[in-house]
Amino acid sequence: MNSPSDQASGGWLENRGFGALDWASQKHSVVVVDPKGKVLEDFEIDHSALGWKKFRERMKPYGSIPFAIETSQGAAVEQLLEAGMQVYPLNPKSAQAYRQRKAPSGVKDDQLDAWSFADALRVDGQNWKPLRPEDFLIKELRLLCRDEVGLIEQRTAFINQLRHALAEYYPTALEAFEDLGAMSAWMFLQRFPTPQLLEKAGKRQWEKFLHSRHLWRNESGPRRMELFAKATEFCGSEPTANAKSMLALSLVKMLFALDNQLAEYRKRIEELFESHPDHDLFGSLPGAGPKLAPRLLGEIGDDRERFEGDAQNLQCLAGTAPVTKRSGKHRECHQRWACNKYLRHAVHLFSEHTIVRCAWAEIYYKAHRAKDHSHARALRCLGQRWLKIIHKMWMDRTPYNAELHHLNQVKHGSWVFQLKTVNCK
Repeated sequence: MNSPSDQASGGWLENRGFGALDWASQKHSVVVVDPKGKVLEDFEIDHSALGWKKFRERMKPYGSIPFAIETSQGAAVEQLLEAGMQVYPLNPKSAQAYRQRKAPSGVKDDQLDAWSFADALRVDGQNWKPLRPEDFLIKELRLLCRDEVGLIEQRTAFINQLRHALAEYYPTALEAFEDLGAMSAWMFLQRFPTPQLLEKAGKRQWEKFLHSRHLWRNESGPRRMELFAKATEFCGSEPTANAKSMLALSLVKMLFALDNQLAEYRKRIEELFESHPDHDLFGSLPGAGPKLAPRLLGEIGDDRERFEGDAQNLQCLAGTAPVTKRSGKHRECHQRWACNKYLRHAVHLFSEHTIVRCAWAEIYYKAHRAKDHSHARALRCLGQRWLKIIHKMWMDRTPYNAELHHLNQVKHGSWVFQLKTVNCK
């Protein structure tokens, strides 16, 4: 296999071939070209054990050669890496441009795509970034955090469905329990699924439920009792209540199951995060907490050469760095959309949490809001600043030090030097 230094000095075309795989859910098209662009291999494989065995057998004479693919993750990428290939992921927009270069007419075909990617790799690949080996712990942590976010989104969707169902037949439940994400609200619906059953249960059962679930408060307890007493005065008809109560109970069961699974995810994520050497580094970030710190570590990783020592590469990956377009006297900036969406979301939430924990972050955020920037844009600006700090911490392997950061702000003449105290906790 050629080293990066050999490739940079002109050894790129010394590879035996340049491959590309146009992946799909069931079949993949494979094309390999030689250094002059002649097609050496053109075949199709099934996405199965036999299919990938065929791939390894066909590629054995070429050894470890560069391979382009229009994704950076997934089963196809893992199989390419296991086969010993040097994997070069293609951005979808770049892939579209390379496809149009070979077929300006707009015709599209899997074999044509694979050929256009392989030839693009041959011509331009020496300037592309290959996938680097990834620590198993980091990969598992990242996948778990992403799946946890997906489950949380599913939980939110179920809660919204539940709210809509209750609005149709049980408005009293909505008034009595504003937070439908609370387990006590789910238990209430299991115990009293319809207004009619709530009325039939009677006052003593209502009080017993509220006291047993520790929901009785001096103000909320009597208010809920009043709502329960009038539950049937304004509610859905009997057919509606019968139908929608079944939906509500179904959603409650799924919410309980999701809650249990999220607890399992949280336990495993915390175990992995605690065992990683960068635990103290990301754990020191104010406001990151036990949820955002593992997400940041999982998305940023622990490969210190990944961003080539430049914080801007991290900022671009997270989507906080704007995109600038210049043409003559015209200059335009807009939000960066081509980025790691999971990292962008984590940085957004983290920046929001730091507003109430760091005085400088609050002032920085308010200064951008005073410029008539939206909440999201002000948080992106704050995230841009935080990522520069995180990159420095990450490269130096040192936890966040609020006092040191404040001293550096004063030393470099930052406008936040007017702060008399540092309020990061």
